[in-house]
Amino acid sequence: MKPLIYDLDLDALSRTLQQWGQPAYRARQIWRGLYVNLWHRADQFSVLPQEVRQKLAQHFAFAHLTPEKSLESSDKKTTKVLFRLPNGEAIETVLMRYRQRRTLCISTQAGCAMGCVFCATGQMGFRANLSGGEIVEQVLYFARQLKPLGERLTNVVVMGMGEPFHNYEATLAAIDRLNHHEGFNMGARRFTISTVGLVPMIRRFAAERRQINLAISLHAADDETRAAMLPINKKYPLDVLLAACREYVEATHRRITFEWALIHEHNDTPEQAAKLAALLQGLNCHVNVIPLNPTQGYTGQPTTRRRALEFCRVLESHGIPCTIRARRGIDIQAGCGQLAVQA
Repeated sequence: MKPLIYDLDLDALSRTLQQWGQPAYRARQIWRGLYVNLWHRADQFSVLPQEVRQKLAQHFAFAHLTPEKSLESSDKKTTKVLFRLPNGEAIETVLMRYRQRRTLCISTQAGCAMGCVFCATGQMGFRANLSGGEIVEQVLYFARQLKPLGERLTNVVVMGMGEPFHNYEATLAAIDRLNHHEGFNMGARRFTISTVGLVPMIRRFAAERRQINLAISLHAADDETRAAMLPINKKYPLDVLLAACREYVEATHRRITFEWALIHEHNDTPEQAAKLAALLQGLNCHVNVIPLNPTQGYTGQPTTRRRALEFCRVLESHGIPCTIRARRGIDIQAGCGQLAVQA
């Protein structure tokens, strides 16, 4: 299998062109073709001599992801695409349309090793890491879909299949490529990475002082409840996790987001909300709550609107900002892994 061209950063691309005896500016022409013009075949690079186009086609693949199934929600606001990888595994990418935003939820792994009991991807187990180029390719695929409509992606959330910090180097390399000012040029603050709480990686991320947003999948405010839902809590309990979150905020001076899937009569109680408020006191943070997306492998049910409002009321009464997020694409199984687990 040919190497994927999106796995090269600009320096690596420049070295390749130098080895081909080409002038330095050729690499930038290719880079702009890939990330500005969104070209995805060697023959589209009309700015290049024929011999260079032939070499590109000979040495590189312009796609590792094969779109296999595309589903659109009944309200036309959510589109999910199931991609097949060269190794036969499946991943998913979801586009969410808002009034002024086009947000893409991307995957970093096929399956996931974290084993969160309510998550369809966690129920699959770990299958494979994606390369940085395969992460990038998801974004460029949807950018090409939006371009003829006069639209462009405004935000990328790394919240699809997989644990991004379990594939740290590839995930951050992909964001660096998409952030590059001579290419796709998506601002760092338009990316959000979500993690279940790999503490060493949170600390590494904090030390790098990036402007990328960080979200923590929390879902419970005591160790017993959280460990039953997210096995990673046994290795990194809440006091250790929250200490790393505070380090992140102190190092970056950025607000951190906590995600909370509200499960009826389980983690949606006023008592859990009060415990959460106590945990987060003094921390520059925001809590996003969303009713659970049901999966076949988990019996829990989404909370009611009334209970969600009461959960937020308790948090806000303690000075913790909270937003109830609308569930998207329920009719097309848009929750991460819900389609791939059947593929």
